[in-house]
Amino acid sequence: MIDSSWRRGWRGALVAVGAGAGSAFAFQPFGIEPLMPLAFALLFWLIADTASLWRALLVGWLFGLGQFCIGLNWIATAFTFQAAMPAWLGWLAVFLLSLYLAVYPMLAVALGWTFGRRSEIARMLALAGAWALCEYLRATMFTGFAWNPVAAASVPVAAHVVPLVGTYGASALMVLLGGALFLLGRWEVRPLLAVAASGLLLAVVAPLTTRLLPPRPETLRIVQSNIGQEQRWSPAAAGQSERRLTALSMAPDLPSPFLLFWPESAITEPLEDQRRGAEPFVLAQRQTAAALLGPRDLLMAGGIGLLSTDGRQVSGGVNSIFVLGQGGREIGRYDKAHLVPYGEYLPMRPLLSAIGLSRLAPGDLDYASGPGPATIAMPDGLRVGFQLCYEMIFSGEVVDRRHRPEVIFNPSNDAWFGRWGPPQHLAQARLRAAEEGLPVIRSTPTGISALVDADGRLLRQIGWKQAGVITAPLPPARTPTLFAMTGNLLPILLGFALLIGAIVIDRGRRYRA
Repeated sequence: MIDSSWRRGWRGALVAVGAGAGSAFAFQPFGIEPLMPLAFALLFWLIADTASLWRALLVGWLFGLGQFCIGLNWIATAFTFQAAMPAWLGWLAVFLLSLYLAVYPMLAVALGWTFGRRSEIARMLALAGAWALCEYLRATMFTGFAWNPVAAASVPVAAHVVPLVGTYGASALMVLLGGALFLLGRWEVRPLLAVAASGLLLAVVAPLTTRLLPPRPETLRIVQSNIGQEQRWSPAAAGQSERRLTALSMAPDLPSPFLLFWPESAITEPLEDQRRGAEPFVLAQRQTAAALLGPRDLLMAGGIGLLSTDGRQVSGGVNSIFVLGQGGREIGRYDKAHLVPYGEYLPMRPLLSAIGLSRLAPGDLDYASGPGPATIAMPDGLRVGFQLCYEMIFSGEVVDRRHRPEVIFNPSNDAWFGRWGPPQHLAQARLRAAEEGLPVIRSTPTGISALVDADGRLLRQIGWKQAGVITAPLPPARTPTLFAMTGNLLPILLGFALLIGAIVIDRGRRYRA
């Protein structure tokens, strides 16, 4: 056995960083799922004999730093599309963001150590509960950044339990599994059996709490044009994306009515403009986009709207999904609410622009945020919910619960997220589908476009950097899951319950001592 002094030295710090970095390969695109519980087993081993809170804080922070630096490397790719900033700044941005995000694992490990000092079972419970709560905090503090919760490392397994305990509850189960594996190394089998039994019970109970609704008659056609970010806004390639989208959308054998889905920013010219005199141009753009539609067909496509406070100058913009019918008539519109800092607006613009920083996406126009999740009723009665790109990662925030939809459309532009970002984004969309009991439709310009059923299963997909279409019937929705009815209340209660259980066990050990 390696003595505890080894864990307390610089080599232990390297193991903490390495364990976190290794756990990132459990996420997509590698998807080596066993790495995540094994990484947590290493984390439990590192803090098993830690005598100092400061050491526990350091270990947790280093673990998080390793996980985020590797798992979020796709952010650096976004900087390669912005000529105003050097590409190397992207790697600095990944590191600086990871320095901050690692604070949440640090807090979780500190709580686990504090409430589990005398009992390994208490430490296991405390860290699992604290991890769930800290993931929730990470998703909500300072506009939130919920990317890659631990549960996303094993979507096929997590999808069985998230209808009850949500993504953060599933993350707690993953941490418990890591603790049980650590104790298994000491020949303690009962914790592993208890975690396995708990997960199995949740997986068995979840389908009993909901049922599939009758299928609807709509036929879907999801289009992926494979127009990259470097071409998308180029004047030389103006109109190429729209022409390719139109060509791929043509399908004379499609039954009517059909629903046609295009990606975020599929139409680069404004589909809404508040300036006086812009109406004819906007109408022409809508009519061109909707040229393929029959009387009962609909197009749902990403586009931009221009705002003007005086009717003359552009004062801002909105990133939107437009629902268009035959002739380009507007059936409805959804404006993105959860905007991406530096992607869709520049925080502290006067200061940052003065030192040469700009948005990562082309243009200097800041977008305004919409009111939040919305459901739009289609003419045939189908209720569609909308989440634009990045919004889909926020557990418990993707549905208007007062007007529950039957499907969620999640157009995205992942073309500037490199090779790692798109499959990670899809994994999180699958968790939202299973949580809410709703099918999810994703259309992106370069991948991964997909059709996900109400249980989070991947029915069809178009791979990264491929052009193609998905034509399929609309999968049925489920009746509201327990998570759909309560949101993140249950995961939060589960997190506190695990912490309280840890405190009770730990104090019991103190009194017996």
